Amino acid sequence: MAIQQLQFSIKNIDDAEGIQGVITALENIDGVLLAKLSPKSDIGIVQFEDTKTSIHAIKAAVSMVDYVTQPFPVDAPANPKN
Repeated sequence: MAIQQLQFSIKNIDDAEGIQGVITALENIDGVLLAKLSPKSDIGIVQFEDTKTSIHAIKAAVSMVDYVTQPFPVDAPANPKN
């Protein structure tokens, strides 16, 4: 087991709901030990066990949340607030 640390940009995630979504998604990945986001510096840091997860899984989780937090037209069927 080796603990790895990954740093990534959260520049496009600019609201509290999006930030919390990313933290939740990361914390739900088996092997993630720490998920910390700093909106002031637009940086996210993740520590994980590389025998349980990978950078690819972490990147996929962040990408999916970022996609969901993009603005929707008010009456779009995909809008989660409808």
